[in-house]
Amino acid sequence: MTYRHEWKHEISLSDRIALRQRLRAVARADAHTVNGVYRIRSLYFDNLMDKALREKIDGVSRREKFRLRYYNGDTALIHLEKKSKTGGLGTKDSAVLTAEEAQAIVDGDWVWLEHAQDALLQELYFKMVTQGLRPKTIVDYTREPYVFPAGNVRVTMDYDIRTGLSCTDFLNPACVTVPAADAPIILEVKWDAYLPDIIRDAVQLGDRRARAYSKYAACRMYG
Repeated sequence: MTYRHEWKHEISLSDRIALRQRLRAVARADAHTVNGVYRIRSLYFDNLMDKALREKIDGVSRREKFRLRYYNGDTALIHLEKKSKTGGLGTKDSAVLTAEEAQAIVDGDWVWLEHAQDALLQELYFKMVTQGLRPKTIVDYTREPYVFPAGNVRVTMDYDIRTGLSCTDFLNPACVTVPAADAPIILEVKWDAYLPDIIRDAVQLGDRRARAYSKYAACRMYG
């Protein structure tokens, strides 16, 4: 399991415009973008005690969360992901699902996960049984991503963050989402062993400080 360093900053629209110009000069856009961005839809899991939400709000150093995710409305490729954090380090495990398998989980038919071949699917089953994990809320947003090979750096700016409220039917394109109130633009910088100076300099924004921010927590403010 490889952990990566992570920074998060809340930025303004003018910051995003300035950063875009700097990053285009030193990095390249992610190859999977359409006109420089892509849309992400995630479905996050939590239990009746809101374990994932509470651990984030309370600043628990070691925590994890599960989500289903697809990009640009394309349900032909869906991932189950587990994000794990230890302090300022993070790692992600991923498994591929079909649309039918993802819909089965959303519909409450998840017993088949016990015998899935992928270990992450089995782990989700175990935690649905023992911790009561269930689909909780949809999170939509737009991502503008840049990559830099040295240090395996990935810089993203996420905005237009929207919540599905209590809707969990995330494969339904007609599922209504609304803006997450006061959600800022989020700059994320991730890297492996070192962050090259050229990227460190490009993402400097004066008095901005790295701080914890969770799109999931922001989208849970409605319940």
